[in-house]
Amino acid sequence: MRVDDAIRELRERRARRRGFVPTVIPYTGYGSPDWVRVLGRVLLAGRPGRAARIESLRGWRSFTSVAVENQPVKVTIGDVVHHVVADRGGVIDVRLEAHLEPGWHRVVLETEGEGRNAPPVEAPVFVLDPDAPFGVISDIDDTVMITALPRPLLAAWNTFVLDEHARAATPGMAVLYDRLHRTHPKSPVVYLSTGAWNVAPTLTRFLSRNLYPPGPLLLTDWGPTPDRVFRSGRQHKIDELERIAEEFPEMRWLLIGDDGQHDEETYRGFAEDHPENVAAICIRRLSPGEAVLAGGRSREGGQATTPGVHWIYASDGKGLAEELAKAGFL
Repeated sequence: MRVDDAIRELRERRARRRGFVPTVIPYTGYGSPDWVRVLGRVLLAGRPGRAARIESLRGWRSFTSVAVENQPVKVTIGDVVHHVVADRGGVIDVRLEAHLEPGWHRVVLETEGEGRNAPPVEAPVFVLDPDAPFGVISDIDDTVMITALPRPLLAAWNTFVLDEHARAATPGMAVLYDRLHRTHPKSPVVYLSTGAWNVAPTLTRFLSRNLYPPGPLLLTDWGPTPDRVFRSGRQHKIDELERIAEEFPEMRWLLIGDDGQHDEETYRGFAEDHPENVAAICIRRLSPGEAVLAGGRSREGGQATTPGVHWIYASDGKGLAEELAKAGFL
């Protein structure tokens, strides 16, 4: 962490000497009628108003932006102003009091402090309806997007070189999500991934281009922690699921993932601890070729079960849709 901080501070000093200013990159947040979780990241941009330029960066360029540690940020929700501070990775992840109706809203984020500041930006926020029948929590890699992420070289290629145009959508999954969204318009869709915040704009463009319903992305920071050189992706998913269960104790969730990583094991553990919060679990079976690229299948072997929880397995979105229709979700 000390080495990481030293490198970041050096890059930040050089960027500021060149006239770069702190700029907020807004991410999609979520909340309830009483509070909202606001997400974003503060990076140094060449001149004020360059947030759109940073958001359009692709491949390895998205990892060269300089994050601003402990940057004060003003968050305006309606007529109420909050003052928050970004973390050491420049990430804004705060829960703030709000009084909003269910549905889509926008909050305004603006950097504060001495010197030049970039213009304010708007971040979309989805407020969950307490009357929603259920919500959807979806994995991304090999679930909605074919990436074969666990294979190191291919993961590096997908992350640092390719853009969203070169990534393949999983057959039938966009249609499945659209049917769920149209059948249950009040139901939120949350995308949970082990990817870094750096790729949030790329993932957002991919989901929009392939007609997936909009929703918040819950990603992580790839930087070191006090006890690890790299963060645990599986632990990130476990923590986020536990947080969502605590934030929405009455909400039931349709959990969607694949059998190529740890989704089965992660979802099974969540279902055992919070059976009242699980509507069903859908697992996409990888093809033999995809399983090889993904480094094999999960230890559950496609046979996970949880008392009182309906597990659904299929190889694509069409198969999952058929099983969900039989279960009464479509």
